[in-house]
Amino acid sequence: MDASDLDHRARTRSGCIPPELVSRLLERGHVDVVELQAGRGEWFCALAWARLLGEQDRQADALEVLAPYLATGWWTAVEAAAELLECWGRIDEAVEITRVRMEAGHPRALESYTRLLARHGRAEEAFILLRPYIADPSLAVALVDVAAVAGRDEEAAALLAVRTDHQCSDFPWCCRGLDRDTAIVLLATIRERQGRVDEAIALLRPGGTTLLNRERLAALLARHGRLDELRAAAAADDSGYAVRRLAMLLEECGGVEGRSRHTGRPTGTGPTRLSSSRSSWPGTAGGARRSR
Repeated sequence: MDASDLDHRARTRSGCIPPELVSRLLERGHVDVVELQAGRGEWFCALAWARLLGEQDRQADALEVLAPYLATGWWTAVEAAAELLECWGRIDEAVEITRVRMEAGHPRALESYTRLLARHGRAEEAFILLRPYIADPSLAVALVDVAAVAGRDEEAAALLAVRTDHQCSDFPWCCRGLDRDTAIVLLATIRERQGRVDEAIALLRPGGTTLLNRERLAALLARHGRLDELRAAAAADDSGYAVRRLAMLLEECGGVEGRSRHTGRPTGTGPTRLSSSRSSWPGTAGGARRSR
């Protein structure tokens, strides 16, 4: 097995048995086929078979199935094994295999390692590890999440505040790490979490020309029932995001007729159609995870 080949096939779903087919095979009782293919380099078969073995309390067998994939150093396999170990309550082993990859310099391992630590009573240690990487966007999100558990919100806010003062001089080449707008959103996340909602709103408003800030401002206003302010944001937002947020809030409060009346649009038109899901707020648990 080769880590690059495994990664390519898993990402593109090409040249492999995709997870949907693996699920159908199991549903129809073809466990033997899944088991066989798990030993032939079919990652999704191996993962499903390992999970099934774990459910049968055959943890050693499950890890043996994953062993050839782990031996390649492929991060996806390491992460899957760590998740299984954590699920089984074998926290120290999950921490160890993740730590090894982190110390080997894998770019995705630090976030997984620190989040794992924070979930199991070692948030302070996780925060200290993440602190030097505030300039990395994904690790900054992890830092904000971990800060809540570690009780280090003010320290995280101070680190982010420095980034909010930066003005790009050569966009888009200037900010290759954590850009100013993302730093503002993350700082607003902390302020909202602290109950300092007015400060969070004030932070997002000056950067309202960016879609990211406008979306987060609309979501924040909706969460706190700031109807008049959300209506004003909707009137000035050509992206339609604030209008949809306003429509959701009005529908919760007063039904579809209220939605149509207050947004100034007839029901059923595109801009007021409700989304199938609401956007998550960066910095909440699991928010903005890195792609695998």
